[in-house]
Amino acid sequence: MEPDPHKASATRRAWRDVRASLRGAEHDYTSGSLRQAIALLAIPTMLEMAMESLFAICDIFFVASLGPDAVAAVGYTEAMLTILFAIAIGMAMATTATVSRRIGEKDRRGASTAAAQAIYLGLAISAVIGLPCWIFAADLLALMGASDSVVEVGAGYTGLILGLNALIMMLFINNAAFRGAGQPVLAMRCLWLANGINLALDPCLIYGLGPFPELGVTGAAVATTIGRGSGVLYQFWVLRRGSDRIQLRGDTLKVDPAAMAKLLRLSLSMIVQFLIATSSWLLLMTFMSEHGDEAVAGYTIALRIIMFTLLPSWGLGSAAATLVGQSLGAKKPARAARAVWLTGLLNMSFLALVMLAFIAAPRSLVGIFTDDPAVTSIGADALRIIAYGYVFYAWGMVMIQAFNGAGDSKTPTWINLWCFWALQFPLAWWLTYQTDVGPQGVFWSVALAESALAVACVVMFRRGAWKTRKV
Repeated sequence: MEPDPHKASATRRAWRDVRASLRGAEHDYTSGSLRQAIALLAIPTMLEMAMESLFAICDIFFVASLGPDAVAAVGYTEAMLTILFAIAIGMAMATTATVSRRIGEKDRRGASTAAAQAIYLGLAISAVIGLPCWIFAADLLALMGASDSVVEVGAGYTGLILGLNALIMMLFINNAAFRGAGQPVLAMRCLWLANGINLALDPCLIYGLGPFPELGVTGAAVATTIGRGSGVLYQFWVLRRGSDRIQLRGDTLKVDPAAMAKLLRLSLSMIVQFLIATSSWLLLMTFMSEHGDEAVAGYTIALRIIMFTLLPSWGLGSAAATLVGQSLGAKKPARAARAVWLTGLLNMSFLALVMLAFIAAPRSLVGIFTDDPAVTSIGADALRIIAYGYVFYAWGMVMIQAFNGAGDSKTPTWINLWCFWALQFPLAWWLTYQTDVGPQGVFWSVALAESALAVACVVMFRRGAWKTRKV
């Protein structure tokens, strides 16, 4: 039987795109094949996010051996960290929207100037947040509902992670600039470096292997900080050296009040958007604390497994944001819309497979990280129930980033407000305190709210108001 020449040709094109994406080859994303453009943008970002999600999985794997208190300490810290992530993601999305629009307009100096202003804003915000969190780490854990034993074990971890949040902020902002410029391979290399160092140091500093001190759960924070710091140093080295599309040199480093004010306005609206979503997650963690440290530990493990699959999926959404921004900058709104629909279909196909795996074997997956029956039971319930909405999440993730890539932050802000504050939070509260559903009430509220968000996003995207936003 003769081989199909068309299939062979398609395979060669696919491998060619993979190699080009990993080389970081120069490409004009405002013209040509959309499938190729999505591949060139999404492959490095998905690999970057896969490494980030692998880091999260390995981190909780090492910490889980220290017991439920240690896992709960990580869970409470990450719940608080979601507030910082909201700020960092809001800043990052504004940076991607602005840089990608300037690149689409062929204004590379403007793109570099926008990146510099984002860095200045990010550092200022981090300084304001970091010092109080470092000083009051134990009080913050107690405020979250952590038991005395969790506070004792986790205060060092919490203080270090939150106190040095500037590293997180810089990772998000600088990588957003790389993606907006159409160079996601630089972001990928940064995260691989940062997380590779963290993975190597994690067991050494947690357990005290070889010459390293045994720091317990605090060792995970030290490893993470060293890894993130290395990644940020690499970012600034690349930006200072100059890439093909963006560089921080000469007059691009000057403070530009007009550009900073414009970026700040866009960032604030996007920060509010993500704060609405993450504050709801923070409240959900306090609801989980009502069911004990084992429930918090199980929920934390389940969320890490979920993020393992959603972070690569987020990479597809990032590709959509860059394509929307650059296409609108090039005055091609129809191309921007086609990019979003195609990316959404690819994301849905991927997450549908993940959903089937989570529903089929949730206990086996959670059991990799813990042998505590109570923790395993809670984690398996969380994994199975939240997975029911995975097909919807695929569209929500792409659409939210598409709106933000277009500079339309108001639409997703209102959608988040209704779906999280008006639906998810009240539903979780009612199921937790007014029924006998138990922790499952929190899991169902997540699945229903995220699915409703996806439907609302598709409806609003089809209306097309995002095509006329100015950035």
